[in-house]
Amino acid sequence: MSRAMELIVAGYVKVRDRCALTELLAHRREMLAQLQAVSGVTTENAVIAIQEEVVLIEAGLEELAPPRGSLPDDEWNTRRGEGD
Repeated sequence: MSRAMELIVAGYVKVRDRCALTELLAHRREMLAQLQAVSGVTTENAVIAIQEEVVLIEAGLEELAPPRGSLPDDEWNTRRGEGD
C-alpha cells in the first residue's frame, strides 16, 4: 500500500475532513471500476493497490463515525453518501 495514501488519509482524519475522505473514496472506486473494465492489458497489480487504498479510506471514515446512538444509522449513511 502507498505510504502517501496512508499519510493523506491520516491527515484528513486528523483534521476531521469527512467530506474530503468521501470524495477520495468515490474517486478510488471510480478508478477501480475503470481498471476492472480494461481488457487486453494486465491491471491486476493496479487493481490490488486501489482495493487496498479503498480499505484504508473506509477505515479512516470509520474513525470519524459519530459514537453509536448519537445519530440514526440512516442519517450517518446518508451523510457518507451511502443512503442513496
